Amino acid sequence: MIKVILKNGTVKEYEKGISVYDVAKDISEGLARVTLASHIDGELKDIRYILQNDCELSLLTFDDIGGRSAYRHTTSHILAQAVKRLYPKAKLAIGPSIENGFYYDFDIDLAFSPEDLQKIESEMKKIIKEDIEIERFTLPKEEAIKLMREMGEDYKVELINDLADGEEISFYKQGDFVDLCAGPHLSSTGKIKAVKLLSGAGAYWKGNEKNKMLQRIYGTSFPKTSMLEEYITALEEAKKRDHNKLGRELGLFMTAEPVGQGLPLLMPKGAKVIQILQRFVEDEEERRGYQLTKTPMLAKSDLYKISGHWQHYKDGMFVLGNEETDEEVFALRPMTCPFQFMIYKSELHSYRDLPIRYGETSTLFRNESSGEMHGLIRVRQFTISEGHLVCTPEQLEAEFKGVVDLIKYMMTTLGIEEDIWYRFSKWDSKNKEKYIGSPEAWEDTQQKMKKILDDLNIEYDEVEGEAAFYGPKLDLQIRNVHGKEDTIITVQIDFSLAERFDMVYVDKDNEKKRPYIIHRTSIGCYERTLAMLIEKYAGAFPTWMAPVQAKILPIVANHHDYAQALADKMKQKGLRVEVDYRNEKIGYKIREAQLTKVPYMLIIGDKEMESEAIAVRSRREGDLGSMPVKEVDEKSR
Repeated sequence: MIKVILKNGTVKEYEKGISVYDVAKDISEGLARVTLASHIDGELKDIRYILQNDCELSLLTFDDIGGRSAYRHTTSHILAQAVKRLYPKAKLAIGPSIENGFYYDFDIDLAFSPEDLQKIESEMKKIIKEDIEIERFTLPKEEAIKLMREMGEDYKVELINDLADGEEISFYKQGDFVDLCAGPHLSSTGKIKAVKLLSGAGAYWKGNEKNKMLQRIYGTSFPKTSMLEEYITALEEAKKRDHNKLGRELGLFMTAEPVGQGLPLLMPKGAKVIQILQRFVEDEEERRGYQLTKTPMLAKSDLYKISGHWQHYKDGMFVLGNEETDEEVFALRPMTCPFQFMIYKSELHSYRDLPIRYGETSTLFRNESSGEMHGLIRVRQFTISEGHLVCTPEQLEAEFKGVVDLIKYMMTTLGIEEDIWYRFSKWDSKNKEKYIGSPEAWEDTQQKMKKILDDLNIEYDEVEGEAAFYGPKLDLQIRNVHGKEDTIITVQIDFSLAERFDMVYVDKDNEKKRPYIIHRTSIGCYERTLAMLIEKYAGAFPTWMAPVQAKILPIVANHHDYAQALADKMKQKGLRVEVDYRNEKIGYKIREAQLTKVPYMLIIGDKEMESEAIAVRSRREGDLGSMPVKEVDEKSR
């Protein structure tokens, strides 16, 4: 007999050799029907897995991440089987489940069209209807390679060769289709109830642009048709809010092939929003004791070697010159900290001088791969509200809390505080070569950060391996409209760079000591934040943030002079207004203004000219009637 400890703490005894499915069935027939996978002592397994020893068992349904993963991973194999049926010469690459669905990559001389996707989806539904049993089997490494070579699956051979010798190689078979896979999977294709293929795209093998471009198909699946329909509806709404589409339609930004990928051009309206945010940030930081710096956009490699970026981050930098042939090699800056450290070092500081808070609106450069770039969210050149606080150990907690308070104020003002969650990003102690500093220093600093976060009563997830190479981070995470998670703001405690740069202060005992450094942004990368704001507000920015706060709409040409005089007067008061002089009907002008998401439309006709008033129409409230100019000024702010 073996003891099985269930998720709720219940302990059950069964004969050795019982399957996970039979345990679920023993608890209830209904549970067995909806169980898709299991966690056994923390490892994800099939429901057919045979229990041989005492264990902790969690039964996973579609409501659990592991259950959804097994469900959609099974669907990705059905997709691959359908493609092989329709295009036998296609070679299989990889096909994982992802957060909201799955994808599969194929080597095929074809870019899948919408019509192709419909045909493949129909074939998938046939495979589901056939209710083919899904079987798992294993082979030694050499036999696994032989099988995949015989099947002509070169990419699978490469994947197997990447595995360690002696490792168990598992496969899943459904009918005449066999795929290399760790699993888990459902017991048959008929368990899938609702499936939809969403799009096709190009994808480099292993994400490396030096490798061959493959054809990727994205899809999703659900246990109920109603759930799929609800998701598709949400997806359509997301497309309407997608900053990459909406930002271009509203004239906020554009891209141009001769300029290059990942280098968006901010148009006048987009640049105006960034300017409004930047002034807001710089003014608020000044109120909170930050000192403004302005530093170069590039530096010699010597600076980056001191900081460790050259050794740990060089592949992500734009390097100018060749170390083997050039006397001096430069690089565009990926961050500002080394420059501000040089400013700190320009004079000797006393403990009375600390904390010193440096702030800078910094243009930075990261050599992102082409497959990673997306709209304004991930780019090669961007601007960030960067800051570094130099403090004594005794000041660390108060300064960290001050940074978090500033960030919360920024997020609340932008209206996105409810969309953000916190991640405590720690080092990976099993991969020490990624980091600088001793294990003892890492553990000590992480304990300090954890205490501060707990004192702040912040709910956070702990994630290993996401720290910066010089210290742990508090990351503020947000999702775009498609559900992809990104970091919008980071706060880092740095225990090592002060030593590398020989940064000191003279303490009360007249001894030189190393300060702590906090790296932080307050509003994040302006481009990424703008992308999130476009999606949050569907382009209809709050009035204070809107690039155009009001549009003046004269009904006929006789009203143009009055409209221009009014616009000049409002601009002098700091309002952002435009006049639509086109020879169009007023209804058309109003509809056009609404499409541009302008907060207020100010309509001028004969009656308004005679009474020195304006007919006001609000984006949200509709027709507000006629009102004096002074009252309109107040509403537009």
